[in-house]
Amino acid sequence: MSIEFLVTTLIVVLLPGTGVIYTLAAGLTRGARAAVLAAFGCTLGIVPHVAASIAGLAALLHASALAFQLIKYLGVIYLFYMAWQMWLDSGALALEPSAKGPDAASRPARIVSAGILINLLNPKLTLFFLAFMPQFVDPDAAGATVEMLGLAGVFMAVTFIVFVLYGLLAAQARDHVITRPNVMRRVKRSFAAMFGLMGLRLALAER
Repeated sequence: MSIEFLVTTLIVVLLPGTGVIYTLAAGLTRGARAAVLAAFGCTLGIVPHVAASIAGLAALLHASALAFQLIKYLGVIYLFYMAWQMWLDSGALALEPSAKGPDAASRPARIVSAGILINLLNPKLTLFFLAFMPQFVDPDAAGATVEMLGLAGVFMAVTFIVFVLYGLLAAQARDHVITRPNVMRRVKRSFAAMFGLMGLRLALAER
């Protein structure tokens, strides 16, 4: 593993995307534990993309317009759904000052599953790994697949750590925001708008 790979990974992970926005929203609306769960879910959502790129399925997405468009629009629909839930203050990231709500036990699973779906339903991630990983691996070398798996593991670890830090920073601001209903309303609507804009960006994305 090279320094170039670590630096490139850090730059890619630090750039705000749907996973970062989701983790920040989780930290602000539900606190530090929810932020960690959101980061965990987003990280798990990377696994299928890594597996697909290593197995060569990314080539199918690149070659098949139908397969790419199908996954893309499922992702678009889900991002718009997340935006609508944030706007209505419902769903996994509904504001809940106390962790003793009627569905408190099921909420962690909902936060994790939402994070998984946000990354899972983004076909650009598979194509990203197809373009990104081979730059740091000699495809003709023995054990190239194992090396790619190792690099993918490092990428996921960096993703989890950075997302957790983003989420915990947001959770620190939660007490200052949650006591101001007007501010909280504007924050949640801003997150709803960001989810909507990211859904629109994904809808306009080409292979």
